[in-house]
Amino acid sequence: MSGIQISGLLSNSSFDWKSIVDQLVQADSAPLTKLNNDKTANSDKVTALTTLSTSLQDLQDSVQAMRSNDIFSLRTVSAASSTTWKTTSATGTAVGDYAFNVTQLATKAKQTGAAGVAAPLNDSDDVSALTLATLHTATALTAGTFTINNARIDVATTDSLQDVFDAIHDATGDDITASYDSGTDKITLTSASHGEVLLGSVNDTSNFLSALKLANNGTDTTTSTGTLGRLKATATLASAGLATGVSGTGSFTINGTSIDYDADSDSLNTLISRINQSDAGVTASYDSTNDRLSLTNNSTGDSGMSVTDTSGLLDALGLTTTAGATFTHGKNALYTVNGGGTLTSASNTLSSGSHGITGLDVTVNTLGSQTLTVESDTTTMGNYIGDFISKFNAVQDFVTTNTKTEVSGTSVTTSVLSDNREVQSWARQLQSMVFDAVDGATGTVKRLNDLGIDFDSISGHLTIKNSDKLTNAVTTHPDDVKDFFFKGTTGMGSKLYSYITTLKSSDSEQQSRITAASTDIDKQITDLQARLDNEREQLTNSFIAMLDAQSQSQNQATYLTNAFFKNNSSN
Repeated sequence: MSGIQISGLLSNSSFDWKSIVDQLVQADSAPLTKLNNDKTANSDKVTALTTLSTSLQDLQDSVQAMRSNDIFSLRTVSAASSTTWKTTSATGTAVGDYAFNVTQLATKAKQTGAAGVAAPLNDSDDVSALTLATLHTATALTAGTFTINNARIDVATTDSLQDVFDAIHDATGDDITASYDSGTDKITLTSASHGEVLLGSVNDTSNFLSALKLANNGTDTTTSTGTLGRLKATATLASAGLATGVSGTGSFTINGTSIDYDADSDSLNTLISRINQSDAGVTASYDSTNDRLSLTNNSTGDSGMSVTDTSGLLDALGLTTTAGATFTHGKNALYTVNGGGTLTSASNTLSSGSHGITGLDVTVNTLGSQTLTVESDTTTMGNYIGDFISKFNAVQDFVTTNTKTEVSGTSVTTSVLSDNREVQSWARQLQSMVFDAVDGATGTVKRLNDLGIDFDSISGHLTIKNSDKLTNAVTTHPDDVKDFFFKGTTGMGSKLYSYITTLKSSDSEQQSRITAASTDIDKQITDLQARLDNEREQLTNSFIAMLDAQSQSQNQATYLTNAFFKNNSSN
C-alpha cells in the first residue's frame, strides 16, 4: 500500500503508528550499526597496514641502495697540486697516496704520404687557356683587385692566367713581366728596371697574390714560395688533378678492411670520409699546404699499420711506401708509480690493467710527477646512511603512533592498530636487529655504536651521536663498515632486508584477512538489511489492516446509530 493511501487512512486518527514501526525497526537495527562500525574499523586498519607496508618498502629500498651501489667501496681522488690530469676511481680502490711520474706520453702511429701528389697547374708554360676559375690551387682564386708596384690590377675568375700576366705588364708600364714555369710549377715576377717588386696593398680585394704564393722579398724578382698545383678535394678522383691519373673502379685494404672506390664518381672528400667511417681504425686527411695525404691510427700506442693496394690509387695518392710514404711508430706512455719500475700503457689513460691499482684511472696529458690521494667517498656514504636512519625512524614512528593506547583517569584512547600485537612486535624486532652485534664480524665495526650511531633515549630514534666516529670509520675502515652491513647473510643490512621481506608478506596477509572479514560483514549487512526491510513491511501491513478494520467497525456503528434514530423518529 502506498504512502499516500496510508496518509489518507490516518487523516482522522491520532494514533502515530509510523513512529512505533520506526522504533521497533530501530531496536532491531542495533546489530547493523555494529556491523557498519566494524567495517569502518577494518577499512582504517587496511589503510594503516598499506601505509606501513610502504614505509617498510622505503626502508628496504634504502638498504638495497647501499648494497647495490656498493657505497662503502666508493672513492674520491684528489691531487696534491693543480693538474690538468683527469682522474677517476671506481669502487674498491685501496685508499692511500700514489705518486705517478710520467716520462713519455703515448702517441699515434702515422703513415705520412709523399708530398707533391698533385699535378702542376699546367703541363706547359703556355697558360693562355688556363682560367682562374679552373686553377687547382690550394685556395680558390677570387675576383677583385690586387696591387703590384702601386699599380692596381683588376681580375675576374673568367680571365685566363695569361690575361692576368698581360694586365700586370700593362699596369706597371711594361716593367713587370709575369711567367709560369711548368717544370717547377711556379710563377715568377721580374722587374725590367731591376727595381724592387713590391706586392700588395691593404685594400686589395682579390687573393691572387696569396693564392699563388707570391710574397715580397725586397729584390727585383719574386717567385712562388712553393708548388702551386693542389688536389681539388670536391672533384672526382679522375679530375682532381693527380700527377698520376686514375680512373675506373677498384679497392684497397687498410688494417685488413677493404675499401671500394669509383674514380669517375667519388671525390677525394668522399674517399677520405669512407676511410674514416670504416672499421680500418685510422683517420685519413689531406694537407693542402704540403700537398700530401696521411693516415693516422685512431688509437695511441706502438702498433703498426697495414696498407695494401693493387689498384694503383694509393700509389697515386702517395700513401704506399713504394710511392714514398713514411711510417712513424706510435709511442707507449712510460711512467712509474711510487718510485717503482717503469710501466707502459698504449693509452694516455693509465688504467688498472697497466698499473694494477684496482679501479684507478689516470688520464695524463703532460710529462712530470703528481701525487694522487685516494680516499673513501665519505659524503656519499654519509648521505646513504642518513637516508637509512630516516627511513628506519619513519617505520618506528608509524608503528608507535598507530598502536599506542593512552589512559587518562578512567578514559582510554586507542589507535587504529592498538589491538595488533603482531605489528607492535615488528617494531621491537627491528630495533633489536639493528642494535645487536653482527655474528662473525672480525673488523673494527661490529655494531652500530661502533659507527657513532645509537638510539635516542627520549624519542627512541636512531641518531648519529658521534659524527667524528662515523667519519673515521668510513674513512679509514670502509671495508669493515661494508662487512658490518652486508657480510654474507649475517650482516645487519642483509638480515634487515630479509626480515622486512617477511614483514611485508605478513602485512599483506593481514590485509587479506581483514578484507575478507569486511566482505563477510558486507554480506551480513545485506542479509540483515533485507530482514529489517521485511519487518518494516510486515509491521506496516499489520497496522494498515488494523486501521482498515477499525474504520469498518466505525462505519458499521455509525450506520446502526443512524438507523436506530430514524426508526424512533418515525414512531
